[in-house]
Amino acid sequence: MTTNATLSTFDDPTAPDLASAFARDGYVILDNAIDDDLVEALKRDAARICRGELGEVAASPASTGPVDDEDLMRQFLCIHYPHKISGAARTALHAPRIVDALTRVIGSNVKAMQSMLFIKSEGKPGQAWHQDEFFIPTRDRSLTAVWIAVDDATVENGCLWVLPGSHRRGVLYPDREQRDPAFDCSIEAYDFPWEDADAVPVEIPAGSAIIFNGYLLHRSLQNSGRHGYRRALANHYMSAESLLPWQQVPEGSHVGKHDFRDIVMIAGEDPYRFKGTIDVARPHSRPDQDGGCDR
Repeated sequence: MTTNATLSTFDDPTAPDLASAFARDGYVILDNAIDDDLVEALKRDAARICRGELGEVAASPASTGPVDDEDLMRQFLCIHYPHKISGAARTALHAPRIVDALTRVIGSNVKAMQSMLFIKSEGKPGQAWHQDEFFIPTRDRSLTAVWIAVDDATVENGCLWVLPGSHRRGVLYPDREQRDPAFDCSIEAYDFPWEDADAVPVEIPAGSAIIFNGYLLHRSLQNSGRHGYRRALANHYMSAESLLPWQQVPEGSHVGKHDFRDIVMIAGEDPYRFKGTIDVARPHSRPDQDGGCDR
């Protein structure tokens, strides 16, 4: 595995310069974000989720007879909301070292609204350039992703690529439909002032994570050839002080007060706890070229 000197990597999630590196570049790498036992538990649960052993996963591929775990998982690309059925994914959502880093870059009160398990086997597509805030708008622009490598992420198997500093303006760049089979997401950002040559690959070992701003431009490429899986768990967080104007505004609701409440508190207090929470988002499989965000 190669390394790149421009990546800001931290072993201590409480390091005093972590927040400043995040503000400057739009991302940081956290070594050993989760321990080896949790990595192995996530791998086991990935197979069990695909088999339906942990609960229903809507829109799962139809299996054509008995298959082993390896071949079964190759039928999947992305499973949304694994934390709703997987104990390992729920544990990762609250991983202490990740929470320590999030409270440095977001603030003392943090909530989560989404998790995604990516099972990117050989030949599976990447994601075109995009910004997560396009898909998950936060009123205070505090959206932060934590992308945890469950397998070693390399250029060959389709690691993330980032455009350092592309978050700073807090601008959502133009978007358009794209149908390149090399990319899963049907939406791509374009007409931004960076070239592909400016991109930095984020190669990280299993158990480490990249933490990045919701406005950061990023993409991934195909898992090129038989390099095994590039599984990853991507979780999304934001400030608990902010409303989450996500999903469809219910009829009769004021758009300025819309606040999606299918959330998990991660740190601190929920200023909107008087609203209660809901449990409406269900685990589901996202097929290739079906839009959505993230890698």
